[in-house]
Amino acid sequence: MGLRHIVTLTFRDDTSDDQIHEIVEALRRLPSQIDEIRSYDVGTDAELAEGNAHLGIVADFDSVEGYEVYRDHPAHQAVITELIIPVIAGRSAVQHHI
Repeated sequence: MGLRHIVTLTFRDDTSDDQIHEIVEALRRLPSQIDEIRSYDVGTDAELAEGNAHLGIVADFDSVEGYEVYRDHPAHQAVITELIIPVIAGRSAVQHHI
């Protein structure tokens, strides 16, 4: 049974467009670095409603173990610690079986 991981991120008000672009590009490189990722979609909010998160990620894996490899992978952790944590205001996530 596969697993889908969905994340939304909200950034601090002082986060620049360049910083958000850097995060998006770093996240989009992860599938080439982590074999366990089966599908990976990253995008910024279309700004159709107030109060939305700024960025969304949907990632699919063949198994819980594949997700765990991704979760703990040094490339993924580097994006989190170096790019996301310095600008994050909020995060929400869910994992469900597919």
